[in-house]
Amino acid sequence: MRKWLLLLAAILLEATATISLRGALDHPALYSLVAVGYLGSFAALSLVLRAGMALGVAYGIWGASGVALTAVLAAVVFGDPLTALMGVGIVLVTAGVLCVELGSQAARARQTLTEGVKA
Repeated sequence: MRKWLLLLAAILLEATATISLRGALDHPALYSLVAVGYLGSFAALSLVLRAGMALGVAYGIWGASGVALTAVLAAVVFGDPLTALMGVGIVLVTAGVLCVELGSQAARARQTLTEGVKA
């Protein structure tokens, strides 16, 4: 559970930093939030990896969720367009990440079963 909370923190920090980057164009003081957000996101992501989550799973979820959340936040905060086609893309990216996670779980289960048979 801890690694999922850390991953959520990494996603939220990354999306906050990216949205702040856009805002910093008009309000330069936000650059400090950009730096803190990105540094915090990478620190949290490294803790996720240290907690044992596979790199492909962690990075996939972090990246895809960050893109989706940033697109939604940019639409809400800055009025950026969020079209139906963009929504389909977000759904497809999310589905792809879900496939990676489910594949990772299946591989771990198979490995555990194989190790149990060898013992």
